[in-house]
Amino acid sequence: MKLTRQQRELGKKFWIYLTALVVSVICVFPFYNAVLTSLRTGQELFLTNYLPTTFHWENYVSALGENGVGRSLLNSFLVASITVGICLLVSITAAFALARVRFRGRKYILFTILCVSMFPQVAVLSGMFELVRFMGLYDSIGSLILSYTTFSLPFTVWVLTTFMRSLPVELEEAAIVDGANLWVIITKVFAPIMGPSLVTTGLLAFIGAWNEFMFALTFIISNENRTVPVAIGMLQGASQYELPWGHIMAASVVVTIPIIALVLIFQKRIVSGLTAGAVKG
Repeated sequence: MKLTRQQRELGKKFWIYLTALVVSVICVFPFYNAVLTSLRTGQELFLTNYLPTTFHWENYVSALGENGVGRSLLNSFLVASITVGICLLVSITAAFALARVRFRGRKYILFTILCVSMFPQVAVLSGMFELVRFMGLYDSIGSLILSYTTFSLPFTVWVLTTFMRSLPVELEEAAIVDGANLWVIITKVFAPIMGPSLVTTGLLAFIGAWNEFMFALTFIISNENRTVPVAIGMLQGASQYELPWGHIMAASVVVTIPIIALVLIFQKRIVSGLTAGAVKG
């Protein structure tokens, strides 16, 4: 039996929606299981049940209050926010210079920036540790801001440079005719147009700083300066043989919620920013 065109279109939509549903379930299930585990205690943690049966909020209270995860949340938010602010401020000015100003060696600088962004963190850990100690930033939030900015800057500069190259030169020329200086051109002309790309790169830098573990574990030793990933990794049970899965999952859920909220709030700008610069003109 030969299918009609309408039936073929319905069949294609069915497979597309089915694939999207399967992918969504695979992506959402770990977070859903973490939420269920965070609401259980005792022997309930080891029962195979994918529907909520009990609601024990003590795990959240204990994780945020008694184990210091609440303070670590503030530390992570402070470090990630400052890192994003520095990266965007430096990146937009560097992107303007690399995209608009013609000078010898510009291509080599961009190539170097791309190569630096490919370095694994563990390859420069010892060097960063010596730099942090030399600057007197060991066991301080400043050490994390320095290291996170170092690794986030190459990516943000590269993305913003690519987007700025796609902007028409006439915008800059019109601003110069009107008497605008360089800083006004960057902040008043280019920055509003680059809003989607700034949001995308800023959010990706924020997520990277929010989730980073290795530098935070190496450079911070005091409980009051720890960030959330390290604080969760340091959670201990009543004995050395016990892992407080309820507290760990509760803290993980609390840490994940801000990222989900940011993505939902800026989702339209994120999509625009990801496709920005793909077509010139």
